[in-house]
Amino acid sequence: MNSLKRDAEIALQQQDTPLRERVVDFVHQLQDQICAGLEEIDGKARFREDLWKRPGGGGGRTRIIADGNIFEKGGVNSSVVYGELHEGIAQAMKIDSGEFFATGISLVLHPASPRVPTVHANYRYFEGPNGDTWFGGGADLTPYIADGEDARHFHIIMKQACDPHGLDLYPHFKKECDRYFHIKHRKEARGIGGIFYDYLRGNADELERWFEFHQSVGNAFLPAYLPIVERHKDEACTEREKKFQLLRRGRYVEFNLVYDRGTKFGLETDGHIESILMSLPSVVHYDYDAAMEETESERTLMSWLKEPQEWV
Repeated sequence: MNSLKRDAEIALQQQDTPLRERVVDFVHQLQDQICAGLEEIDGKARFREDLWKRPGGGGGRTRIIADGNIFEKGGVNSSVVYGELHEGIAQAMKIDSGEFFATGISLVLHPASPRVPTVHANYRYFEGPNGDTWFGGGADLTPYIADGEDARHFHIIMKQACDPHGLDLYPHFKKECDRYFHIKHRKEARGIGGIFYDYLRGNADELERWFEFHQSVGNAFLPAYLPIVERHKDEACTEREKKFQLLRRGRYVEFNLVYDRGTKFGLETDGHIESILMSLPSVVHYDYDAAMEETESERTLMSWLKEPQEWV
């Protein structure tokens, strides 16, 4: 059998498999792929796996990495949950209450060195009542050192993942990311952004196209992040750079606990508490009226956080 015929038969078999099952397979494959890549670059730490069950239906695989050569704390979690969507949550999501199904991967990595940025990504799929189905997700970077090369690299890889599916997608989802990861009470961004998308709905054919896009941006995570880690993992840092990192981590905590939709959804649907809160760093500083612009790097980075930049 020639390769073209074999590929065509594989594609046909995949189309016969329900979309829900294919998305779950992708979530688990991507979790394995990302964990392997992170363990390799860290060189010391290995992921600890915690399997959990959700009251009401489903569960997940939480994988935690800690005390490594690079990663102080991080998690790469997957979940497949289902059951009754309570009326209050449905109203907040602006959909009908009833049965739901959701699966996704969510990750946050907090490196020990301020020279290596924190990173977040998630890729999720949701089925609500009356067949209402959509994709959501994205990835964003939170640096502690103003490095334009890192920012450009991350955004270029995100754009390259988006462009085959529509040249309008990256600029639109980049703006959505800047808008979403904004700490309103501080009037500043959490980081230098990336892409963020949600409620990508459509008919069966449109959902298939969105799934192709979803896979493309998910598979772009390691190429977007690992070269940045490799570039900075062996650099020395100053005491002030470490202090600034710990202060900025406080902003990360504020956003995740006050604004993040995923945190709220997990808590309100009886999700696994430890998995939901794994996004929080181990150590933060909350100094009163902390100085955030003492060095040239800090002043540059804070200017980026107060006014979103165009990196591509």
